[in-house]
Amino acid sequence: MQASDTPIIRLEGVKKVFHTDEVETHAVADVRCEIPRGQYVCIAGPSGSGKTTLLSLIGLLDTPTAGTYLLDGREVSRLSATQRARVRNERIGFVFQSFNLIGDLTVAENIELPLTYRAMPAAERRRRVESALERVGMSHRARHLPAQLSGGQQQRVAVARAVAGEPLLLLADEPTGNLDSRNGDAVMGLLRELHRSGTTIVMVTHNPEYARQAERTIHLFDGRVVEEGGHA
Repeated sequence: MQASDTPIIRLEGVKKVFHTDEVETHAVADVRCEIPRGQYVCIAGPSGSGKTTLLSLIGLLDTPTAGTYLLDGREVSRLSATQRARVRNERIGFVFQSFNLIGDLTVAENIELPLTYRAMPAAERRRRVESALERVGMSHRARHLPAQLSGGQQQRVAVARAVAGEPLLLLADEPTGNLDSRNGDAVMGLLRELHRSGTTIVMVTHNPEYARQAERTIHLFDGRVVEEGGHA
């Protein structure tokens, strides 16, 4: 397999088991799948089916109990916590339902903060922040604090923070969950634009209309992949 053909994500027999007292919960059970570079994928399924757990494993926020995870051809399932943090910062962008912006930092400072952990020169950080703000239509809000923004605007800033690092992979966990339909549609439009520009996106959503906007849906039930489908 040539390097250009290497899937961004390859999961081989990935499992995640949680132990609570005497209860053993198999949140993710023997998941096997590949996601090619540039694909827009939705992970769907009922509550408790393992969607967010699987996204956490893909995003290196957690480690699998068993199985192998290759990110762009590199085995990452057994990295140390420090190594996982470095890969997350350099290769993966996150958009969460709850925005996760820091209240006493301005919009620009929120976007710049992850870049400072890379020891990136200040001029390059500023260039990336300005470019990311332009992409999400928030340049005019660069000096505002999160509390001065609407929910839709805060999620736009969260998207800008995710893409400023030019990630290999963008993960979105219910990105419209705290938004009304108008702002939700606007955020989904941003994700479509990012996908058209070549970004690989993996999204969890309960909204079937938004799920259909992805190229492919992976359906989970009781932690297992039970169906896969593509969308026109």
